[in-house]
Amino acid sequence: DDGDDGSLAGDMDLPTAEQDPRVWCPVPPKPGTFSQCVRYLAFFWNLLFLLLGLLALAVGVWGLLAKGLLGGERLAPLGSDPMLLFILVGLGASAVSLAGCLGALRSNPCLLRFFVGAVLAFAGLEVLGGLLLLAAQHRLRDALRDALLLCLLHYQEEPDLRFLVDEVQRNLRCCGLGSYRDWETNPYFNCSAPGVQACSVPASCCLDPWQNGTVTNTQCGFGALRLGDGVAGTIVHLGGCMAQLGTWLRGQAGGIAAGAAVLVLVEAASVFMALKVLRDIVPVGVRD
Repeated sequence: DDGDDGSLAGDMDLPTAEQDPRVWCPVPPKPGTFSQCVRYLAFFWNLLFLLLGLLALAVGVWGLLAKGLLGGERLAPLGSDPMLLFILVGLGASAVSLAGCLGALRSNPCLLRFFVGAVLAFAGLEVLGGLLLLAAQHRLRDALRDALLLCLLHYQEEPDLRFLVDEVQRNLRCCGLGSYRDWETNPYFNCSAPGVQACSVPASCCLDPWQNGTVTNTQCGFGALRLGDGVAGTIVHLGGCMAQLGTWLRGQAGGIAAGAAVLVLVEAASVFMALKVLRDIVPVGVRD
């Protein structure tokens, strides 16, 4: 009897972890079919955005290489180059999507938590940016005007800006900021310039910029600033792009709102799938 009592007392004195190790190291339940589907869907979902991010990164790097801006002698204007935006967006999207892919594929809680935090941070920045745009509409209009004026001044120096200005003027059928005479501020199109483009406007300002319907007539706007408004109106568009751009943006307000809503839904779906996978791989006792 004494031996039985001592043995019983010894068993009672054993630590809880030695009596039942599953109390401290709970075994997570095996994920069901739905959980497995969500896991692989999260992997392919993030893989798609990883490829898109790499594509944007490749476009940015290709643009810088094509213009020779990655050479040592031209590092100064790199920070103001529009291709840098593609590189930054590509790097950010690739890093976050890669964390989501590996986290879902390898069932890694750290990567999944990083992915969820990064997506929520991006969503917060987007909401903050939208509120700032709504609160500072007048300042935004002035900033846009200054940016377009800068594009006019550096039209001949930056191929990206030249392409952007030409597309805006050609699609909106406008010329300059307020009128076609704003091109006098450009040192190459000013009437006092020594080149052949003096007193001219770009070909994208012309009413009919095409020659034989297929080739751009680069000289259709030559000498337009020397003409009066009546005669110039038969060759180029007289109205500026600021008013046309404002009208176009107001007309695209519905599309912009729909795009923002789709972006929010995509981010929400990514977060919900990551949280579902995280909840399946992290037991409740360990999570606490």
